[in-house]
Amino acid sequence: MNLGREGRVGSRRRTAVAAVMAAVLLAAAGASAAEVPVTRLKDLARIANDRPNQLSGLGLVVGLEGTGDSAGTMANVQMVANALARYGVSVPAAQLRVKNVAAVMVTADLPAFARTGDQLDVTVSSFGDAKSLQGGVLLLTPLRGVDGEIYAMAQGPVSIGGFNAGSGGSKIQKNHPTVGIVPGGALVEREVPNAVANDFLTLVLHQPDFTTAARVAQAINQAFAPESARAVDKGTVTVTVPVAYEARPVEFIAALSELPVKPGVVARVVVNERTGTIVMGQNVTISPVAVAHGSLSIRITAGAKVSQPEPLSEGRTVVTPETGIIAGEEQARFTTLGGGTSVADLVKALNALGATPRDVVAILQAVKAAGALHGELEII
Repeated sequence: MNLGREGRVGSRRRTAVAAVMAAVLLAAAGASAAEVPVTRLKDLARIANDRPNQLSGLGLVVGLEGTGDSAGTMANVQMVANALARYGVSVPAAQLRVKNVAAVMVTADLPAFARTGDQLDVTVSSFGDAKSLQGGVLLLTPLRGVDGEIYAMAQGPVSIGGFNAGSGGSKIQKNHPTVGIVPGGALVEREVPNAVANDFLTLVLHQPDFTTAARVAQAINQAFAPESARAVDKGTVTVTVPVAYEARPVEFIAALSELPVKPGVVARVVVNERTGTIVMGQNVTISPVAVAHGSLSIRITAGAKVSQPEPLSEGRTVVTPETGIIAGEEQARFTTLGGGTSVADLVKALNALGATPRDVVAILQAVKAAGALHGELEII
């Protein structure tokens, strides 16, 4: 069958995509056949109070080239009036024109154990109808925590990492011009109390799992004193600091962080429907199941039929539309997957079916719905 140039190009693209997908799945299959690598404890868990705190504030970005908020954004107008009042300038809000100013939300993360004078990166986001923050400067803005206290002050030039330009009905834009960052634009003014306990620690697993929690506690007990660690639940392990380290808790945490632990791995298949990406983890198996793959194609053609009158008659030429429908379906091909099928077997079977990434997504969903896929199916 002659596909034509476009058909051949499309076929080559589908073949290339399927080849890439097969390579990814085969790599996952190879990983599943190997042993789970040993991981440092610091990559599996964190100390309970070692967490960032979110800060936010309401500010103004000035110096814009006519791309700020319109006069209809009343919050922006009132904020400008309040800012002028703080400098002793009293102007009625109704008389202000603020097209070179944009009202923004300023956010930042305050790391654990941050000290006064440390610098933080802040994100600046327009909440009015500003067109771009390009070239703007953030005015001094207090950043507050959930308790309402001020923990940092932000100020500085905004970088949007792109541009927005247009003229005469034409427009070009790169990245998102109404969101930017101020690198190192915030100074920490207040510290969050964070103290390292001398006698007791709580570890929180990044990926809660009963097997991993038990292995973490076992590794700590073997490396230090017996019964010093206990798995409370699938995400928490409590640790009693040994007597030898009570005066040196930081050294104990450092030694704890380097302990080798073999984590438990959940059998999981992650599917991205938008891109056709499929990643299969370890221990994913398939029960006996039969899979059929086929596709239905329908083509509708439209044309015109011309009816000519007899010679010397008084009839008229009439044009009538004609519609044709051609339907075809590929022959369904069944593939049987036996019990205990591994990822590699599944890859071979799907390649034998000639399945595209979109087809594989549909097949995996159907196999999961049939109860034959033993593992979590996560669709993102």
